[in-house]
Amino acid sequence: MSKVLFSTWQGEFIDNRNVAKDDWQESSFKLPATYEGDTSSKIFIGWNGLVVFEEGVDVIKAGAEYAAQYQVYSEACGRCAPGRWGGRILYDLFDKIARGEGTDGDVAHLKEISDTMMKTSKCEIGRTVPIPLLNILEYFSDEINDLIVNQKKSPDYDNKEVNYIAKVTAPCMDACPDHVDIPAYIEGVRDLQFGESLRATKQTMPLAHTCGRVCPHPCEDECRRANLDEPISIMELKRVGADYETDHDLEFLYPTEQKPLNGKKVAIVGAGPAGLTGAYYLALEGVACDVYDELPVLGGEVAVGVPEYRMPYDKYYKDIEAIGALEGVEYILNTKVTAEMLQEFEKTYDAILLASGTRISKKVRAENERPDMEGYWPAIPFLDQINLSVKWNLAEEVDLTGKTVVCVGGGFTSMDVVRCSIRAGAERVVMLYRRDEKTIIRNTSYEEYHEAVEEGVEFVFHSAIEEIFDEENVLNKLKVNRFELVPDPNGGRAQLVKIEGGDFEIDCDYLIPAVSQDADLGYIPEEWALEQTSWRTLLTDGKTYMTSRRGIFAAGDCEYGPMTIVNAVGQAKRAASVMSRYVHNGDTSLLDEEIMEDHLRRLKVYDKKEKVTGWVPGLPREVSEKLDVDYRKDKQDEVNFGFTQEQAVNEASRCMRCYYIAMVAV
Repeated sequence: MSKVLFSTWQGEFIDNRNVAKDDWQESSFKLPATYEGDTSSKIFIGWNGLVVFEEGVDVIKAGAEYAAQYQVYSEACGRCAPGRWGGRILYDLFDKIARGEGTDGDVAHLKEISDTMMKTSKCEIGRTVPIPLLNILEYFSDEINDLIVNQKKSPDYDNKEVNYIAKVTAPCMDACPDHVDIPAYIEGVRDLQFGESLRATKQTMPLAHTCGRVCPHPCEDECRRANLDEPISIMELKRVGADYETDHDLEFLYPTEQKPLNGKKVAIVGAGPAGLTGAYYLALEGVACDVYDELPVLGGEVAVGVPEYRMPYDKYYKDIEAIGALEGVEYILNTKVTAEMLQEFEKTYDAILLASGTRISKKVRAENERPDMEGYWPAIPFLDQINLSVKWNLAEEVDLTGKTVVCVGGGFTSMDVVRCSIRAGAERVVMLYRRDEKTIIRNTSYEEYHEAVEEGVEFVFHSAIEEIFDEENVLNKLKVNRFELVPDPNGGRAQLVKIEGGDFEIDCDYLIPAVSQDADLGYIPEEWALEQTSWRTLLTDGKTYMTSRRGIFAAGDCEYGPMTIVNAVGQAKRAASVMSRYVHNGDTSLLDEEIMEDHLRRLKVYDKKEKVTGWVPGLPREVSEKLDVDYRKDKQDEVNFGFTQEQAVNEASRCMRCYYIAMVAV
């Protein structure tokens, strides 16, 4: 929250002009009053209104600059005249007034054009650009009249010291941790330009095949189409361009041409999503990378943890190959990095990116819990053995025929455990989870949960293991507590309370804890004394991803804890961006694009309460074909076939192209 001079943001009206600054009203929104460091914002203009932070700001010039940004950042599709020509007229007339050549007729024309654009533009960028400009015309009419009557320039018209920084976004892009240009890749699918779709994805997401299959798609939770009927199937549309590349054996597509190698080189510890992403974006900037991993295969936990039926390795490997094909990228496998090696890396490399993941399974905290007990099988080694045997024949096949398996958890890892157990022949598979069905769907996805139910997994919600029983160190039974949600009489958050007499026992052969994982940071030199979080992960500033030791960066699970692939990619992309500058001159500042991303995420681009109009409602969401349940339960074949071309085009056509422009003057 911040004090503002004036605001019309999202229906909030604040006018502190002619009010003592100590008495200024505060905005209820997280507006970017401070742009970065000691730099204050003068004005913020966006799709939802106008915010002025200090007195003496040239609002008219800012309006002209905002209108100009539409020409640069609009991503205008050219499919409607209001969007194509209306935006140009807005800029021409606002600039005419700001440079001291305006007339009263120009103001009237601006209002008319704005009204036409808002009513008839085919996409949201054309409909929303006029909103803050109309606010200026209405609430700063005295300043406009002064410029027109006296035919003078606005105060900052020729002031080169004021910077106007703009960013194009959309609710789905803002929700994506990697800020993928989702409307662009969807538009590529709609226009059957699948290569362009993939290129748009790879601007910020190198793992297109992967995140088109196993992403929890937070973008769909903030899709404006949901305010009308159902969110667009954003994740499945992402894989369309990626699969087109594979199916047609195309040369690798990159978002930009790789810069020549510049003599700088970094070491990356971990060849999972974070490490691969770091290598990708560093290499594109001309920085060579050596990527180390202790596993015998590339891909980290996605390779050995995510099952084949959900993420076929040959698809994932296409992403890995594209990264390795960049000049300067070297993969070094079967190499467990040690403290001594890291100390040597610090001397020989220009920087280090730690992306080692989290592979130590946590306990369920039950009585008599002993990892050496036969039948106690933590999730990570369990999935390692499953996938190393299925994908590469590098481990003994897991056979659970006739066995009862109990898994404790509520995320993707636990879902992989129970569905793999079904495929390994288990007679009964049970998942115990402390929370409810709604939460497990939010933690994973609707599709993942319901496919597991179809395959026969039993879910017991509001439950937890109290005690583990064994006979001669062989696990054979569990005592389980049941809980209920009890409302707080004071209106606070409901609490889980144990149900007296609700305990029950389960006879089982295997208990697989999948509640979470810890990072193994034992390879980091003790004398470095890298600061850690309360979760025993590496502490960074969350912006540049540099640790407490200069030149040592961290991204992915070892920085944040167990997370999704798209989160790891987003962190590593940012870290690589900073590192590409750091290796040359020690600069760790963020780009304006990155600063604006952070501001917009705090502000929230998606408005859940917005009433969406002007679009055809009730268009059904396409659903891709899945393998028959009886067939897939004992096989590792990919479950989801993906969209047919007709389905993909139909689904892409539901996109409302919700681009917005935001601009800050500093």
